[in-house]
Amino acid sequence: MIMASAGTETLNDAVYQGTPGSDEATDRKIGSLRTLALDCLEDMKAEETIEIDLMGRTSLADTMIITSGRSQRHVGAIADRILQDMKTKGLGSARVEGLPACDWVLIDAGDIIVHIFRPEVRGFYNLEKMWGADRPSADLSGTAGAK
Repeated sequence: MIMASAGTETLNDAVYQGTPGSDEATDRKIGSLRTLALDCLEDMKAEETIEIDLMGRTSLADTMIITSGRSQRHVGAIADRILQDMKTKGLGSARVEGLPACDWVLIDAGDIIVHIFRPEVRGFYNLEKMWGADRPSADLSGTAGAK
């Protein structure tokens, strides 16, 4: 069954076809999740977004994205947008922690993990230092060092 609507790709579209469970199909899904998350973060004006490549470092995920929202409401809105877009594009559902308080929301989509923090909470936990210590990470927001 092919599910598609105008301008929307789903996992059932030809773009995602391949042998189920194959590396090619998995790579496409990971790429789609990564692109979706980064696009949502940019659209929602998330701040200080970085991406850390975890490939070969842990079995938790292949990519970790860390970003900040300006307030609890902003953090919640960013998380809601990512989750809604995942559902709309047929990329499945993710495990989510922290939505009621919105100080730190974790979205675990399997191969991609997205952490959305309020700035004070992000500074306290400093995940960038823990996970990115031996590898440089790219600042995707263009606001590095800008204060």
